[in-house]
Amino acid sequence: MVSGWRYALRIGVTLACVLGAGLGVTGPARAAAAFATELSGLPDEFTAGDRVETLSAVVSRSDGGGCVKVRWSMLLQVRGLRLDQVKVDRVEENGSFPLEIRTEGDVARLTDRELDPGLLCPGRTVTARYRVAFAEDVSRGRVSFAAEAYDQNLRLLSRRSATREVVGEEAARPSPSADGPTASPTPEAEPASTEPEAEPTASESAVAELPPPGAAGRPVASAGGFGVVQAAFVLGGLLIFLGAGLLLRMRRLLGPADAAGRAGSVRRRWRG
Repeated sequence: MVSGWRYALRIGVTLACVLGAGLGVTGPARAAAAFATELSGLPDEFTAGDRVETLSAVVSRSDGGGCVKVRWSMLLQVRGLRLDQVKVDRVEENGSFPLEIRTEGDVARLTDRELDPGLLCPGRTVTARYRVAFAEDVSRGRVSFAAEAYDQNLRLLSRRSATREVVGEEAARPSPSADGPTASPTPEAEPASTEPEAEPTASESAVAELPPPGAAGRPVASAGGFGVVQAAFVLGGLLIFLGAGLLLRMRRLLGPADAAGRAGSVRRRWRG
């Protein structure tokens, strides 16, 4: 009977530990899914020269958590052209927004020096705008953008990436044929790719190589209040504490019975 109680208590403590660990693992995934980032304003393809395009990155929150401040970081990667042939300016209503720029090979990361003026709350969004232009001497290439939204502690909320072709002004301008001013047929351009993608893109691999300054790159658990992960850890700790308390209580209750049994055994041996 005593052994049965001990085995039952051990199984209860083990189940409590497994339940707490499971809640701790699923908590961050659910919380990270509460944030979403979208890229808008992207043309079908960029034209080099004086043409300036304005891109917008918008992050939203759909859970019931509190409000958080956002710091934006834009990852830029080029192919077939150089980084110095690209001009990117982060703008707000009152003008240019200060950026910290880090480059490595054909990858550049542009991170806000200050938190975004907006406040991200459930049902509200925070938007970052970027003006993008390419030098006149670009003939043809490709550019990839990855907009990442971080909280004030530099924990990654969500990201969105997109890739577009870049063509020079001469390539973009239709050339007249010999018979008349009709445009010659050109091969169809590859469709622009946006997330989600089955395989990791070059932009995704560059994130690990060139992280934002001071960022751990870990997904946010729950910012701005008591969230799912904190509740999971508290519940797991409480279950473990209760299991250990029950085990100690049963040892105290069963201790006198074990002592009495041992004393009876000693008396029987002496009588023998």
